[in-house]
Amino acid sequence: MAPIVLVCDGIDAAGLVALEGVAEIRRPVGPLTAEELAVADALLVRSATRVTEAVLAAAPRLRVVARAGVGVDNIDVASATRRGVVVINAPDGNTIAAAEHTLALMMALVRRVPEADARVKAGGWDRQKFVGVELAGRRLGVLGLGRIGQRVARVARALDMDVVAFDPFLPEDRAASLGIPLAPLEEVLATADVVTLHLPRTPQTAGLLGRQALAFMKPGARLINAARGGIIDEAALAERVAAGHLAGAALDVFEEEPLGDSPLRALGGHVVLTPHLGASTEEAQAKVARDVAEQVRDFLQGDMVRTAVNMPSLPSDVARAVAPFAQPLERLGALVAQLEPSAVLRLDIQFSGRWPEVPIEPLVTAVLKGWLSVGLGETVNWVNARFLASDRGTELRDQRLREGKERDAAVRVRAEGPDGRASEAVLSWLGDGHPRLVGIEGHRFSLQTEGWLMLAPHEDVPGAVGRLATLLGQHGVNISGLQLDRRERGGQAMLALALDEAAPASVLEAVPAIPGFGPVRQARL
Repeated sequence: MAPIVLVCDGIDAAGLVALEGVAEIRRPVGPLTAEELAVADALLVRSATRVTEAVLAAAPRLRVVARAGVGVDNIDVASATRRGVVVINAPDGNTIAAAEHTLALMMALVRRVPEADARVKAGGWDRQKFVGVELAGRRLGVLGLGRIGQRVARVARALDMDVVAFDPFLPEDRAASLGIPLAPLEEVLATADVVTLHLPRTPQTAGLLGRQALAFMKPGARLINAARGGIIDEAALAERVAAGHLAGAALDVFEEEPLGDSPLRALGGHVVLTPHLGASTEEAQAKVARDVAEQVRDFLQGDMVRTAVNMPSLPSDVARAVAPFAQPLERLGALVAQLEPSAVLRLDIQFSGRWPEVPIEPLVTAVLKGWLSVGLGETVNWVNARFLASDRGTELRDQRLREGKERDAAVRVRAEGPDGRASEAVLSWLGDGHPRLVGIEGHRFSLQTEGWLMLAPHEDVPGAVGRLATLLGQHGVNISGLQLDRRERGGQAMLALALDEAAPASVLEAVPAIPGFGPVRQARL
């Protein structure tokens, strides 16, 4: 019996040729039903269908979910991983479309095209009302130098624009090879005439351009976002445009979609708003459909896939053996990236203790995937993680030490930055089989690998811990766990707090005012 593939969300039919003769294609009408899910071996979706824990639970035969596009935020990847369901995306198919839409938004904004078009259609001919500005000779600030950001930068330079970029995870020599200088975020915002976003939405980038960051922007500048919603504080942006500090903005993505009762709607010709059209070209839709269809075909036939988001391209029995270690190691890599939030020159990954018979390469890839995802988000997958690390000029060193007697399996990850700073964390599988963070930058702990973590170095004096806990409580931040490590009585100590939610910026700024405390760091596990 041929496997059954459910194709949802109007995925381009021309791209599904690869599945002909391999699987039975069914196109559900409306929400997926229990009967349809019960027999599904594969599921192809775009952004409309949400693949939740409930959907996965109702599909016992499901082996693969494919997203015809880059983002997988509509798929519960963690639940899919636990169930052994491979999640595939198509990260390359819409690069050209997204870059071109960014440029279209920029041109439409600076030349006031939508406003002038509407006026002419209404019978007007007010040429003097729609005087624009030229892009040639102006500075473009690119936030995020991935595939799309690089393409936008290349075209902008062809338009005689001066280009500068912010990308904390891209080494300067790699940016130099692209001919694009890097600068701190504040400098880019303060000097660019047009700022365009090409960042993934991650815990680190969510709300990145809030009131304070928008205040840094050059008076009269314009802001473009065709990347991800939620990176810009839309209310704060509307205020800046309405006040005249910013000349305008063009947005294709929003924190909540469809866009509701937003203050952006009231700004008239000062803003250009489009309904998430970045990937909406005939060519891009055909490319992503063809890409995921070919990968689903390969997977169903037992071959390797190119862009598995949550599992390595391994034989199924090996993938099952690796799966229990994959997610904890991703979290370990992500933790180290947050502790050392800069370009990393060298990444050391060391395996020790009593390990089961699993290959080391996918375990290293899991660490790399988590580490890179902090800066690059969902564009990182099991296949491209090593390439992306190398592309950023990072030297990777991994080793497996000889197993010690009665020692638990452990992984130590150390990241060294260009200024000599380094961060380090150690993960161990203890006697109960559950992973624990047992070391962070030389301090010993035993912490779970979920939730939020706050690291607070301080002087070991009476009352210090209580004062910090009181501050968190006053701001409604709940502590789910607390551990302390000190080298000597009365000396320097490290407090590790497990939090149910992230502490707000006001708390992080207030901690150094507590006697004995310095700056704290916060990371999502």
